[in-house]
Amino acid sequence: MPSEDTEDTADIEGPAGATAGPDAAGTAVDPKTAAAVAAAEAAVPENGESVRVDSWIWAVRLVKTRSVGAAACKGGHVRVNGQNVKPSHTLRVGDEVRLRQEHRERVVVVKRLIRKRVGAPVAAQCYVDNSPPPPPREAVAPAGVRDRGAGRPTKRDRRELERLRGLMGGGSGLGQPRGR
Repeated sequence: MPSEDTEDTADIEGPAGATAGPDAAGTAVDPKTAAAVAAAEAAVPENGESVRVDSWIWAVRLVKTRSVGAAACKGGHVRVNGQNVKPSHTLRVGDEVRLRQEHRERVVVVKRLIRKRVGAPVAAQCYVDNSPPPPPREAVAPAGVRDRGAGRPTKRDRRELERLRGLMGGGSGLGQPRGR
């Protein structure tokens, strides 16, 4: 029968044995982070259980909602080990997940499988981020933003906007003759 002293230390260490001291790498761990890691350990699937790719990318905070993750999979924006996958594809530790988002691509390697969404510090421990750095804000800035109250664009303004969008790759093919 355990004494009260051992129960008190078990509360400090947490259910998974995570302590508030240095971790395996020798760096200090915040007690709140240690508690969050212990909660994440509870979200780890047991042996034999699998984790869906849409659920995992949501749990590690790569997408905002699970339905957005499923839509990204259906749209061909998620690749696992170089193959387009369905939302129900099961992940394994060591898989490389590529997620195309807005103006960048996220490349992560699965370190830990989790089913439930966890805090950002814990989520970052579940994968290795090999993504290229995000593009500068100037490169992503929307083209042709008009001042509030400026009214509708004139024909000249519209043509300048179309010319600018054509240069950025989203144009409607300027310079091509139009049919009647």
